[in-house]
Amino acid sequence: MLFNSIDFVIFLPLVFIIYWVVGSYNLRLQNVFIILSSYIFYGWWDWRFLSLIFLSTIVDYSVGIGMRNNSDRRKKKFLLAISIVVNLSLLGFFKYYNFFLENFIDAFSFLGYGLGGSTLEIILPVGISFYTFQTLSYSIDIYRGKLEPTNDIIAFAAFVSFFPQLVAGPIERAKNLLPQITTKRYFVIKEGMDGIRLGLWGFFKKIVIADSLAPSVNHIFANYQELGSGILILGAVFFSFQIYCDFSGYSDIARGIAKLLGIDLMVNFNFPYFSRGIAEFWRKWHISLSTWFRDYLYIPLGGSRGTTFQSIRNVFVIFVVSGFWHGANWTFLIWGTIHAFLFVPSFISNTNRVYLDDLRVANYFLPALKEIVLIIKTYLLVTIAWVFFRAPTVYEAMDFLNCIIDWSSQKGTFLNPYDNQPLFKEYFYLIAFIAIEYLLVTNTISLFSKKLVPSLIVDATFILLIIINSPINNDFSFIYFQF
Repeated sequence: MLFNSIDFVIFLPLVFIIYWVVGSYNLRLQNVFIILSSYIFYGWWDWRFLSLIFLSTIVDYSVGIGMRNNSDRRKKKFLLAISIVVNLSLLGFFKYYNFFLENFIDAFSFLGYGLGGSTLEIILPVGISFYTFQTLSYSIDIYRGKLEPTNDIIAFAAFVSFFPQLVAGPIERAKNLLPQITTKRYFVIKEGMDGIRLGLWGFFKKIVIADSLAPSVNHIFANYQELGSGILILGAVFFSFQIYCDFSGYSDIARGIAKLLGIDLMVNFNFPYFSRGIAEFWRKWHISLSTWFRDYLYIPLGGSRGTTFQSIRNVFVIFVVSGFWHGANWTFLIWGTIHAFLFVPSFISNTNRVYLDDLRVANYFLPALKEIVLIIKTYLLVTIAWVFFRAPTVYEAMDFLNCIIDWSSQKGTFLNPYDNQPLFKEYFYLIAFIAIEYLLVTNTISLFSKKLVPSLIVDATFILLIIINSPINNDFSFIYFQF
């Protein structure tokens, strides 16, 4: 079920009402309703894949109980191995089986050996990369002694399947979400209103910005060889904002819905396009994933505690694996590798943690010139890397960038690629969005204004724009559903 669908418009109010009515009687019953609602929400796509969520739930719950009941470290390690093998096997089969088989056959063909074998028609279960990582972190934290396993299988199942963040994150840690599920919840009007406003902001990002840019992005990347440098640059810029507004929009909607249900989810994006370096960008982009790889891969590999070579190796490992997490395609591996190369210079020079503070303007409306230059530089580097993320193949990504460099053939301008008319709506919405983001990042305005009249005007404006830009047959699913 999509957040931006008629089905969900009917689903959410019903869940909200029943959830709080049931919760007024019994917490356990309320958690059972979370599971039921979440399974309906997920099963709306394909009910068969509910078995995968159920399997992950049973395996990791049992592993947690088993580790608590065993003091022998070897037995605990064996139980942890079961959790890792089961979850990664599910993820590996559905997401990477065909990729590895195709490349294995190609490698032997290159060496002159013809191998048999055929790929399978495997449907990728929506959200499998997210909920498998969420349950894995639970088992790993118990093994490390950082978390006590729960005896309440109902609460644990609700933690795994909590529908607002089930299919595209944030990837929550049990230490944050599970205690909220096991504690009696009360509806607070202010939290509910904040949730509505956060959800509206997310829908504005998704429907008004991302979905408005999508047709132009799709056309430009599909026909890049017929277009000039100007329109290709526009396509890359448009995609950078499409993917940001699409994914961060989902996260905001998820957090907003969770607030309506009395639960706080972690912030997954923190204005990443105002970053002053690649290191800061990754502290602000898809925070739940980057911190997951930091805690469960980078640090166990040794982090920055070893030699310089070992530390750089660890950096490359997490970036490449992060790229591969996004999909079974060489483009994602190249995208992750590019970010590793961009990150390493600041790591070597020990400047990767220079900008730990958020961009804030205390006495001036604009930041210092140096910060403006760094922001623009970081954004351009990130946007170039996005071309590899968006292109179907590495060759097409390289060719796309080569066509931008080739100024000799100007077959297009900064106009609509369909009818050569100005993209007034897209330009206006995008410029307005960037302006709002800047005002938010500098604390000039707030999404949660305490002043009634201004907040109502903003809410009404968002609702109007969302309705205007919501086609009846909107088939724009969230980009990260494919990951």
